[in-house]
Amino acid sequence: MKHLVIFFSLILSAFYSHAQKTLAFPFQGGREVMMTYFKDNVIIPESLKKSKATGTAVLKFTADQKGAIQKIVVYYADDYSITVPFIEALKKSDRKWVIPDEEKVHDFVISFTVNLVPQSKVSAAVQKQVYDAYQQRRPIFATNQVPLDMATLLPAIITTY
Repeated sequence: MKHLVIFFSLILSAFYSHAQKTLAFPFQGGREVMMTYFKDNVIIPESLKKSKATGTAVLKFTADQKGAIQKIVVYYADDYSITVPFIEALKKSDRKWVIPDEEKVHDFVISFTVNLVPQSKVSAAVQKQVYDAYQQRRPIFATNQVPLDMATLLPAIITTY
């Protein structure tokens, strides 16, 4: 009888205790498809390449039940010019996002980085261009607290040119 009580108590505790919910990846097709999508759709403008600009942008966007993007907010950026190719790629990803069933909208936070891939030997002129781009940047950053509520942090996207 004692074994039967222990058995039923284990069954009941397993029934009533829930493990942490595992979420499906929020991009249709999964993580690898998302990474490939951004690799193919982030187009670095010639003006950024010419100035040898590099940097990071952290964006928050909201997707609705149909996966449509409703708004995009810049949380941080080394310079506004760096955000442009990432915002354009995000806009093209409209209706590719999957949100949990019980939600009407969901917020996502994603960081993008653009890097210059230096040639085998970097000239002094290229070093100066990178330094000048760094000196001329105008960062965008929060000056007050930023409530995140129920946002999902997505893997970072790193683009090189």
